[in-house]
Amino acid sequence: MSLHVVIGGASGFLGTHLGNALRERGHRVTRLVRSPTSEADASTWDPYAGVVDRGLVAGADVVVNLAGAPLIGNVHSQKWAREVRDSRVRTTRLLAEIIAGADRPPAFLAGNGIAIYGDHGSQPLTEESDSRGDALLTEVSREWEDATTAARDAGSRVCVLRTSPVMDRRSPPLKQLITLFKLGLGGRLGNGRQHMAMISLRDWVDAVVHLAEHESASGAFNLCCETTPTNAEFTDTLASAVQRPSFATVPAPLLRVAAGKMAPELLGSLNVRPAALLAAGYRFHDPDVAAVVSAGLAAD
Repeated sequence: MSLHVVIGGASGFLGTHLGNALRERGHRVTRLVRSPTSEADASTWDPYAGVVDRGLVAGADVVVNLAGAPLIGNVHSQKWAREVRDSRVRTTRLLAEIIAGADRPPAFLAGNGIAIYGDHGSQPLTEESDSRGDALLTEVSREWEDATTAARDAGSRVCVLRTSPVMDRRSPPLKQLITLFKLGLGGRLGNGRQHMAMISLRDWVDAVVHLAEHESASGAFNLCCETTPTNAEFTDTLASAVQRPSFATVPAPLLRVAAGKMAPELLGSLNVRPAALLAAGYRFHDPDVAAVVSAGLAAD
């Protein structure tokens, strides 16, 4: 069955690849874009002003929100932190409220982050695990998920996409890491024992398409590979793949100062499992760190 999918954040790296994959499977995609447009497959919106074609959103089969300010920025800036929060929460809440008012609420695939769990050490985490701590992205992810409430209460099929870093050489963080490692500057962060969740681009895209197409899928979904590596394991794997040593170590105290509000994301441990995604019938292309790094480096 062909679906009409409306995507917020469609011009970003993930949104572009998701839109292409949906079209290849015969679905119709409409992109919500910030600039004036006359393109047939696009519609202008201003989520901060509440301006969007409400009929378009309400009449879709599936609405996907991937909108959000970049996480790369001045990590010591309150303005940056506010933009990270507002760009995610406000866009999600606007779309959720429109969905809630539809006669037949479309499904809502709402972007989110794996950071919602907070640092749990080596404890294995599934979608049933608790959220703890007050790190910036943990608090943002909680508000981000809460912003879907209106759609869920109205009976929409809501899938929360708890996304881990997507490893692809054309996009952060792998794009920057490749450069560092090729210069021989790559190394462990702190003691390297913290678990570092990740996923390949093709698994992220195919998993989201899977959730869009499967009407029985709802709830929170961890978008990460099946076996989460430690930072040390990832470091060794990437160094080997680019044929460079990985002797360097960034001391935790230095990283806390340099990374500011993002330090908990680099030093915290998230030993995450994609339990709900596997239960929904998804099968991974790249289940572990070696496969994820290989796929990311081989990306076209």
